[in-house]
Amino acid sequence: MTHNPKSLTLKNANLLDVRAGKLTGATNIFIEDGRIREVASSPVTTGEAVIDLDGATLMPGLCDAHVHVVASTANFPELMKWSPMYVSARAGQILSGMLMRGFTTVRDCGGADFGLAQSIDEGYLIGPRVLYAGHAISQTGGHGDMRDKGENWEACTCCAGLGRIADGVPEVRKACRDEIRKGANFIKIMASGGVSSPTDRIGNTQFSRQEITAAVEEAEAAETYVAAHVYTARAANRALECGVRSIEHGNLIDDSTIDLLLEKNAFLVPTMSTHEVLGSEGVAGGMAKHLCDKVFEVAEAGHKTHAHAHSRGVKMVFGTDLLGPMHRHQLLEFKIRSKFQTPAEIIRSATVVAAELFQMEGEIGEVVEGARADLIAVEGDPLSDISILQDPDRNLKFVCKDGVIFKNVV
Repeated sequence: MTHNPKSLTLKNANLLDVRAGKLTGATNIFIEDGRIREVASSPVTTGEAVIDLDGATLMPGLCDAHVHVVASTANFPELMKWSPMYVSARAGQILSGMLMRGFTTVRDCGGADFGLAQSIDEGYLIGPRVLYAGHAISQTGGHGDMRDKGENWEACTCCAGLGRIADGVPEVRKACRDEIRKGANFIKIMASGGVSSPTDRIGNTQFSRQEITAAVEEAEAAETYVAAHVYTARAANRALECGVRSIEHGNLIDDSTIDLLLEKNAFLVPTMSTHEVLGSEGVAGGMAKHLCDKVFEVAEAGHKTHAHAHSRGVKMVFGTDLLGPMHRHQLLEFKIRSKFQTPAEIIRSATVVAAELFQMEGEIGEVVEGARADLIAVEGDPLSDISILQDPDRNLKFVCKDGVIFKNVV
């Protein structure tokens, strides 16, 4: 049950300053028309509704920078046969689960469209704000091409799949322009092989430099950016040299890639939770075993690679890339990253660093005046124990997005 007061006052919150990485003590917040209007240790304006948080830790809503909200199965060829209305109904369940884990903004890297995002914005579906790429763009035989070796049907964008095919600079430009026409918040390209695609290898590079550059030019013309699916240093370096803003996965990158990430002020979005669970749950989730087995090529390497990238100061953003029933592991990412990041660093990756990647600084990711009222409150101190965020049924007491209350058990 949602509650949508025109104005809201939150009292006695123990505010988590995500930039400073510290709790600031008793704080009061006044929210009006979905925005944070006042943040003070002294009394603030009294709203239409008043909630006493009684010392609970108040922090910005979380961001997941790599999701596929329409992927209620990991069997992508099967997903392409589903009715779009059935896909949307299943996506609604995935989205509501994300919100009830504390995620108020997610970036969909292939599959969601303007209709799904609009349904959430207008309240017809319950879930986090969805920033979407539309269909991810792939070359023939690339990571977005779900046709097996013996299948020769024409790939199209009218089905419920995650990707579309474009070959050559003119086709890539047209595909980017078409996704932007349909409201895409950013462009996603498949620039290397992947786990779920049937005919490529993990180590493949995909798209020519000219094609990648064309995608970047089209995105920049529309005042947005390109995210690239890549695993290897060879593929990541090509993408970064062509102007790609975020590297998705990147398990097999090396110091040459890290140098470029730092030089280009680009972002790395590891998706460690999906690599953790695909090997054990991927087949049950719908993915063919021979595809799931590909994950072992990258899973272990990612632990060392991402820890090293973090140690060198790469801007790392929280992302999960989970599929089908494996979405329930979304908060596992906190546990995995705690092996090389402090709780404050992980929280920043899911708040202010994500906001920077999304080009939404000052809008989301921190509790400051003028920002959207995307807020969660938890029992306990996640700066001293990150596992508090991993048990929302017990610890997540309050969820608010754009000033609308979705959970309040304070």
